[in-house]
Amino acid sequence: MLSHPAHQLSFGFGSGLVPFAPGTWGTLFGWLTFVVLDPWLSDRAWAIVIASTFALGAAAAQKTGAVLQRPDHGAIVIDEIVAFWLVLWLLPGGVVTQAVAFAGFRLFDILKPPPIRAVDRRFKHGVGVMLDDLIAAFYALLVAAILMRLAP
Repeated sequence: MLSHPAHQLSFGFGSGLVPFAPGTWGTLFGWLTFVVLDPWLSDRAWAIVIASTFALGAAAAQKTGAVLQRPDHGAIVIDEIVAFWLVLWLLPGGVVTQAVAFAGFRLFDILKPPPIRAVDRRFKHGVGVMLDDLIAAFYALLVAAILMRLAP
């Protein structure tokens, strides 16, 4: 991980190196960093952070995947981090809302309903690694919106 800054970013600064459920640990790291950074960042700043980290994450995932000879190695979690930042940024605050969003995002990321699985299988490069998690984030946001609309 320490051999190149791209690996540090790809591995979520070590959160993806946990030997079991690295995607979940990466998402938890994303949640923690969001909670820490959110009081300091405006909506515009979040948009810039998410967009720039998506681009940097795609490049880092590409490099790390090439070195590991597995384009979407399980330890690469920058995709979970950025996608979950997007979910948290677009949802109203609150621990319960965030916890439900966490569960929904992880569920969609693990189950990979269409078209997530197709994107995951077809695009084996940095952008593809990042893209399937963005679709999982969209699903999590969609379910959250429906649940908020149906809530009394």
